[in-house]
Amino acid sequence: MTETADDLSTPLGQDKPRRKRRLRLPFTAMQALAVMLGLLLVTFAGFAIFNKDPLGGEPMVRIAIREHKATDKAAEQKPAAAEQAGKQEVREAPKQAAPGDQKTVTMIDGSTGARHDVVIGGGDAAGKGEPVAAAPPVMAGIDSKLLEKSRYGMIPAMSGDVKPFNVYAAEADRAKAAKMPVVAIVIGGLGIGAAKTTDAIMKLPGAVTLAFTPYGSDPGKLAERARAQRHEIFLQIPMEPYDFPDNDPGPQTLLTSLTADQNTDRLYWHLSRVQGYAGITNFMGARFVATEAAMQPIIREASRRGLGFFDDGSSPRSIASQAASNLAVPFGKGDIALDVVPTAAEIDRALTKLESVARERGVAVGTASALPVSIERIGAWTRTLGDRGILLVPLTTAMLKSKSS
Repeated sequence: MTETADDLSTPLGQDKPRRKRRLRLPFTAMQALAVMLGLLLVTFAGFAIFNKDPLGGEPMVRIAIREHKATDKAAEQKPAAAEQAGKQEVREAPKQAAPGDQKTVTMIDGSTGARHDVVIGGGDAAGKGEPVAAAPPVMAGIDSKLLEKSRYGMIPAMSGDVKPFNVYAAEADRAKAAKMPVVAIVIGGLGIGAAKTTDAIMKLPGAVTLAFTPYGSDPGKLAERARAQRHEIFLQIPMEPYDFPDNDPGPQTLLTSLTADQNTDRLYWHLSRVQGYAGITNFMGARFVATEAAMQPIIREASRRGLGFFDDGSSPRSIASQAASNLAVPFGKGDIALDVVPTAAEIDRALTKLESVARERGVAVGTASALPVSIERIGAWTRTLGDRGILLVPLTTAMLKSKSS
């Protein structure tokens, strides 16, 4: 009756209120859900802590890269802009497979943005007995007796007591150099960018030494031209800096993490790119030249092949001087980097300081890049240097004078 009375007393058009039912999961199901959530949190935290991804947390883009075909020229013709003037950027582009696991490295000239492709061999990736990329042609005017065949091409060698250092040194009045203060200028970073390399060759006097990198589309042709203009040349060997790989000198860089045999093999690749150089010098390499175990085999190879070694002076911890002395390798070291601040006023100030060092020590060596302002100011300075009682000499002459003094 009570239920009937309630129904009769309910106003027309309204439903009787119903009791809400609560959905209750069994206790065991709630536990399982909690455990699953906990496991997910632990997994995520572990991944974040122990994953060694240096870009963890940074935005990432994945790009599908396809192999270049012979007819696919669009990718090769894309213009590339450099991020900072006066520096080179190295990019490796996938190319069609070739014998010896070749690959093309695109060097981008920081001052002009121009691209220069160079095909390199397999390097350490290739087995010791495997064929590699075709060797660069031997330059004109090279003594064949001072060459030795390597798996990458022809590299310097001694012939009895005859050394490349002596044969390829530029002519100089060494008797006069022994009696007065001398300065040598080394222009580096050449071979990449034909325009700036040609400017250095043609606008600077022959007594200025030119240092070529092993990269570029045809560094041998430019080095050949430099020698024809009576410049002596040195070869720059890319070596590991302290901030490698953020700062990467380029392919086949000599690394402190590699064995002596691996670095020697990479050295042979660099040595084969051009010929006719009197010695080698570091390209970057602040960490490498300060690491005795890494540097000793390189200086030993320089000694065995009759080459000099020039330390550009960028690393105060360098052990190159002592290593070269122990093996009687002709040695020189840069005193002043002339265009750290690439303005005419600062370069002139650095050149004046270089003169002071020469008068004080008898020998001074300045280093610079082939920036237009550097070439212009150094060229103007050399024209009046003799009037101030200082002799401009090739680097080899300065190295020999340093050794005798």
